Parts: sequence; C-alpha cells; structure tokens
Amino acid sequence: MEKIAKILDLNIYYWTLINAFPMPDLFKEAADRYISRNAPLADRMRPRTLDEFVGQEHILGPGRLLRRAIQADRITSVIFYGPPGSGKTTLARIVANTTKAHFTSLNAVLSGVKDIREAIRDARTRLEQHQRRTILFIDEVHRFNKSQQDALLPHVENGTVVLIGATTENPYFEVNKALVSRSRIFELRTLDEPALRQIAVYALEDKERGYGSYDVQIAPEALDHLIDTANGDARSALNALELAVETTAPDEAGAIRIDLAVAEESIQRRAVLYDKEGDVHYDTISAFIKSLRGSDPDAALYWMAKMLYAGEDPRFIIRRMFIFAAEDIGLADPRALQIASATAHGFDYVGMPEGQFMLSECCLYLATAPKSNSTMSYFSALSHVRQERSDDVPNHLKDASRDKEGFGHGKGYKYPHAFHEHYVPQQYLPDEMRGTYFYEPGEIGYEAEVVRRMEAFRRRDAEEEFDRRVRKYAEGEE
Repeated sequence: MEKIAKILDLNIYYWTLINAFPMPDLFKEAADRYISRNAPLADRMRPRTLDEFVGQEHILGPGRLLRRAIQADRITSVIFYGPPGSGKTTLARIVANTTKAHFTSLNAVLSGVKDIREAIRDARTRLEQHQRRTILFIDEVHRFNKSQQDALLPHVENGTVVLIGATTENPYFEVNKALVSRSRIFELRTLDEPALRQIAVYALEDKERGYGSYDVQIAPEALDHLIDTANGDARSALNALELAVETTAPDEAGAIRIDLAVAEESIQRRAVLYDKEGDVHYDTISAFIKSLRGSDPDAALYWMAKMLYAGEDPRFIIRRMFIFAAEDIGLADPRALQIASATAHGFDYVGMPEGQFMLSECCLYLATAPKSNSTMSYFSALSHVRQERSDDVPNHLKDASRDKEGFGHGKGYKYPHAFHEHYVPQQYLPDEMRGTYFYEPGEIGYEAEVVRRMEAFRRRDAEEEFDRRVRKYAEGEE
C-alpha cells in the first residue's frame, strides 16, 4: 500500500508540474506554421500595426480620435462600416495586437446565442477574477438576428465587454438601434488607386509575407490593370496579384515576368461593389432615378449599366422605369408609359442579353422626355378625401338608372357629347368643394396642349357666365 501511495503521489506531482508548465502543443504549432505559410496573400499581408495600415486617413490620420484611442488602448465600443476590402477586419486585428485587454472574436454567420453567452460568461469571469476587460469582435454583425443582438446588448451596456462590430451594411438600418446608440460608428471608404498601389508594392517587396524573396517583374501596365480592376478592394487586388505570380513560371533567369496579358487573365472583370439588398443597391437605383429625372441620359445609362453588370434583376429596373414614366413624366409625354409597358412586355419575350437593347431604349426615352410630376395631384385629392366629413355626390351626377323617378337622381345632368367640342361647364365636385383645384398642368410637352385646351374651356365658361348675368340683368332678375 505504501508503494502504491508513493506512485500515486509521484503521478500527482508530475500532473501538477505539467499543468503549471504546460508543454507546447507541437502538432498545433506545426499546423499553425503551415497555415500561416500557405494562407492567401491577402491574409498574410494584413497590416499588424497602425503604421502598416494604408488608407482611411479621415479616421486614422495623425491626431484622429480612432488612432489615439487604439494607441492609448482606450478603445470603446465601435462599429466599423464600409465596403469589402476596405480594412474593417484588419483594424480589429490591429486592436487585438495593440490592446492589453483580452480579445475574443465571433463571426455572426457561424455563431449563435450560445456562443455569445459563453463569450460573455468568460468575459465576466475574467473581469471579476483578474480585473481584465474583454474586447469582443463580431464580424458581419448585421447578420445577427434580433434575439442574438438582444442577448449581447445588456453586456455592452454594463461594460462586461467592449464591442467591435464590422459590417458592410448601414448599421443605422441593419443593427439594433440600442447597440448603435452605445457604439461609435466609423465609416471606412473605398480605397483609392494610390492606396491600392502602395499595398501591391508592399506585397511585392515584403520578404517575410509577400514576394520580396522572388524576382517578380511586373509591367507597369499590368500593375495598373490589377489596381484599376480591383476597384478599391485591397483583397481583390492582392488575390489577383497572387494568382498572377503563382501561376507564372519563372524564365531561364529565374524571373517571374507578369505582363498585361497575365494580369488580364488574373482579374478579368472589374470588381463592382454592389449588394442587391444593401446600401449600394438603394444608392445606385436612387442615382439612376435622379439621373432620369435630371434629364441626363449619359448618367442614367451609366448607373443602369452598373446595376446590370453587377447582376441586378433587369425586371427590377424595368419596374422602376415604369413607375418613373407615370410619376416624373406623366402627361408631359403620355407615350413614356407606353414605352415602359412595351419594354416590360418585350423583355419578357426576348430576355437577356438582347433585352438590354430594350432597357437602353426605354432609359434614353425617359431621360430625354419632357418632365412633369402633375400625377402627384392625385395625392392632394387623396389627402382631401381622408379629411372630408360629409361631401356628397351632387344630385345631377348621381346614377339615374335606379331611382330617377323616386328621387330625381341625375336630373339636370348635361351630356358633354351633345355640346360643341364635347364640353359643357357644370359642377362635378361636391358643393362644399367648389373652386377647389388639384391638377395644375405644366407647360411642357403634351401638357402645354392640355393647358391651352383647359384655358379655352375656362375662358368660354367665363364668357357664358358673363352673358348669362347680362341677360338676367336685362330682364331685371339681377
């Protein structure tokens, strides 16, 4: 028994020693090294410090609030909002490398309420036992549903965690308002060409993470193409650069030569920032409609082409042009509605890609047509209807086919087709609304003819009323 006790004591000693000074996980370390070496170039080249970060001078320039907060390790709850490839996740990693707080990250796509509660529980334990705060980074925070955001809110509010959220969607629309009100919003912008060029040059020169140890010779026009086609997305530029380098065999001298042809193969389509359910979707269709309204056919074609290139449903664009034809052109050119209708019918019959001709014709017609928003007069009438109390149908306008004999409905009605020019003045509005006008036609396009005709009718009305009064006066009735 004594021998067994000694063995047990020795095992306990070794177990305690191992836990006090844990041995490195050699397999994990080897796996991490392998992943690090073979990670995509865009991931390997992520800036590790603020000095390595390129772009976003409006929030990270010398003396700016966010830069000061990161450098002083005094970061409070923030939400980074911006397009893909602008540096949101990179900024969060820089905070992780800089802060003395514990840094935990979750992905809103992969994490649920259970993961949030575990992170909060660990943060509370860390705060209570070690007085160490926790920064919780949530990528794509807009994808959290209401229950997930609600589970997070009280712990952000009481300081258990400091939230760093990253989103490509407008947080004022897509993130819990209470979370937004407790966070500082920093908007990151699309990177400009000088910033993208600097990032690409860093990748080519960096010997540790990039291609500095290779003899990469890239033609100026090839680099220009990669930068221009990436369209402000650093990840897209680095992915294309990596593809160009990794798929080009060295020549006899060991140089990897990348010409324009290789660059064009590496990134064939311009990266267009467009999300059919996000801000860019609404901003782009807004720009399209405003260009049509402003009678700028070139701008209208550009915004429509951008939407179609990015994969927008052509029928969505046609529906908006249909609405525009009635709302912003109206009776200035009644044919606009016919053109929109023909476009909808023709596109359903033909489809893509030939349907683009129909979209283009409709776009150009609407942009160059005379404009009028007189159809908005309907809403003035609707507003009156909502507020009316007892306006009744004038007797002469009532249906005479049912109770003409009993109540005299329809008595006194003048049939316009029996009169000259198929027009006769009579009261069509309720008695209480005499002299009320909703429709005020413009003086452009077809509506100019409407104005001329209505003025002629009103002038004749006035003349007839004058003659009637003169006759009555002559007969001693007035």
